[in-house]
Amino acid sequence: MIVRIGYAPAAAVPDPAALAALARGLEREGFDSLWVTERATGPGGDPNVVLAYAAALTSRIKLGHAVMTLPGRSPALVAQELATLDRLAGGRLLPAFGLGQRDPGEQQAFGVRREDRAAIFEEALPLLRRLWAEDEVTHHGERFRYDALRVRPKPVKGGFDVWMGGASDAELRRAGRLSDGWLAAFSTPTEGEQGRLTVQRAAAEAGREVEEEHFGAVIPYRRGPLPERAEAHFARARRVRGPAPLDDVVPDLDGLPAHLKRMIEAGLSKFVLAPIVPPDDWDAELAEVGAAVLPLQTRR
Repeated sequence: MIVRIGYAPAAAVPDPAALAALARGLEREGFDSLWVTERATGPGGDPNVVLAYAAALTSRIKLGHAVMTLPGRSPALVAQELATLDRLAGGRLLPAFGLGQRDPGEQQAFGVRREDRAAIFEEALPLLRRLWAEDEVTHHGERFRYDALRVRPKPVKGGFDVWMGGASDAELRRAGRLSDGWLAAFSTPTEGEQGRLTVQRAAAEAGREVEEEHFGAVIPYRRGPLPERAEAHFARARRVRGPAPLDDVVPDLDGLPAHLKRMIEAGLSKFVLAPIVPPDDWDAELAEVGAAVLPLQTRR
């Protein structure tokens, strides 16, 4: 199994010096990738702008969404935006999509009712694949209508392996039917394994396959006790799955290598580490975290 370990910044107002230190530090220490979470009502900023900035500062690390909201966006414009970013980054983009946060503010920001998100997503994602691969796209659907639409540029490789997030049974089955990979979040190792199996079963029922090495997880970690201001976020993130021991979901730094090993045993191999609290010194943080976990990463 090929193990890859990436990183996501803590949710904070984008700071050019901090982002530069993070992106360059990931490349220097040997991490695989940088991932940016989307929350329109949060402080982290637009994910594609953040990734474009990071792309200009680096040459090797891959750049991913963890994850980007699709309902509420024009598929044609998303196709062009991500293909442009991929071109400028030299083919390093890793798109991952979801329905969006379970939050009324997020639904207002994207202009999509919660009950409409799944249907929009299921029409939009196949359209994205066509817009990246085909010269002209004609589509007459319930929500989108295109007649011989030409969208340029195309991604470097003519398309993407598209990953999806999600935790509910419906979301996992949708990932099996539509995605090329699944990215868990705030999951225990046992839940990661159960989610992987559900995605694989749904893919098989749809006559397709998700590669064994296309399963991963966003893994938040902490230093010491969970900060009080993070407890509400932790509770929200666990609403779908219910209570779980903190160390099974948000390990401390000392327990992070053992937690990753349990995730690998559960059949997951692509990881996005996310500090609960932004460090004061990214260089020191990445050096310490890298020394702890990068021996688990498969050598290139």
